[in-house]
Amino acid sequence: MSSQETKEQATKSFSEVFPILTEEFLTENFYHNVPGGKMNRGLSVVDTLKILKNDQLTEEDLFKSRVLGWCVEMLQAFFLVADDIMDASYTRRGNPCWYKMEGVGLIAINDSFILESAIYFFLKKYFRQDPYYIDLVELFHEITFETELGQLLDLTIAPEDNIDLNRFSIDKYQSIVLYKTAFYSFYLPVALAMHMAGIKNEKAFKAAKEILLPLGEYFQIQDDYLDCFGDPKYTGKIGTDIQDNKCSWLVNQALAKVSSEQRKLLEENYGKKNLENVAIIKQIYKDLELEKLYKEYEEQSFNKLNDLISQLDDSLINRQVFITFMNKIYKRTK
Repeated sequence: MSSQETKEQATKSFSEVFPILTEEFLTENFYHNVPGGKMNRGLSVVDTLKILKNDQLTEEDLFKSRVLGWCVEMLQAFFLVADDIMDASYTRRGNPCWYKMEGVGLIAINDSFILESAIYFFLKKYFRQDPYYIDLVELFHEITFETELGQLLDLTIAPEDNIDLNRFSIDKYQSIVLYKTAFYSFYLPVALAMHMAGIKNEKAFKAAKEILLPLGEYFQIQDDYLDCFGDPKYTGKIGTDIQDNKCSWLVNQALAKVSSEQRKLLEENYGKKNLENVAIIKQIYKDLELEKLYKEYEEQSFNKLNDLISQLDDSLINRQVFITFMNKIYKRTK
C-alpha cells in the first residue's frame, strides 16, 4: 500500500466516526461547520497516538483517538463560526459562512456555543472511566481560554473601526499567533494523544510545546501569506485580512520596509472594504517583494524547526511526531 493510500484510508476511517457523533446533536449545524476542511488537527491526534504506541493500537484505541480528533475539529468549528461573524467574512471552506446561511443569521452565535458544549458531552461519554479523563477536560479548557485570549488580542490591537498601523508590531503579532493559533492547532492534538498514551512526565509535555508552538507560528505565517497570495480554488476561502485590518505578518513586514510614500498609501488604504483599496495594498506588497521574503522565511523556519526536532531527547517523546507535522504543512497551498 502506498503512503498516499494509507493517508486516504486514515482519512476515510476518521470520517466514518463523525456520523456516529452527530446522531446526538443538531445535524445541520454539525455537518456544515465541523467537516469540510483538511481535518489535519483531528487526524493528528490519531497519527500521534499511532507513533507513540508504535502502531500497537486496539480498535478501541483507534475509535477513541478519532473521537478526540473530532473534539478538536469541533473546537476549531466553534472558533471559526464565531470568528467569521466578528470578521464579517463571506465564505469558509468554499461555502457561505454559517451565519450567512438562510435562516441562520446571528443564531450562529448560539450554534457556536453548542459546538463547544459538544466537546465536553463526548469527553464524558467516552472517557469518563479513563484515568486521564480530567486531564483531557482541563486541557481543552486551558487551550480554549488561551485561544480566546489570542482572539481578544487580535480584535483589540486591530479593531476594524479604528485603523491605526502604529499599533502593529512583530512582537504583538507573535503574541496573537501564539495564543490564537499555535496552542489549539499544534500543541492540543499532540498533548491529547500523549495523555491517551499514558505519558505523565511534564518534561515531555514541555519539550513538545517548545517545538509545536514555533511550528504553529510558521503555520500562521503561511496562512497570512495564503490569505493574500493563495488561490481561493485551493484555500477554500476569499482572504479578507487586508479589509479586516488584521495585524498580519505581511503588513508588519511591509511596515518595516516601506518608503514614506508607501507608508502613506498603506495608512490610506489598509482596513478598507473597497476592492480598489485592497488592490493598492496588494500592489505595495508586490513592490516590496513580500512573496520573495516569505519564501526566504519559509526555508529559514523549516531549517530551524528541523534543528529543534533533531535535538529532541527521544526518550521523552518520539521525534517522528514532529516530523509528521512538518510533512503535513511544509509548502502547503491551502
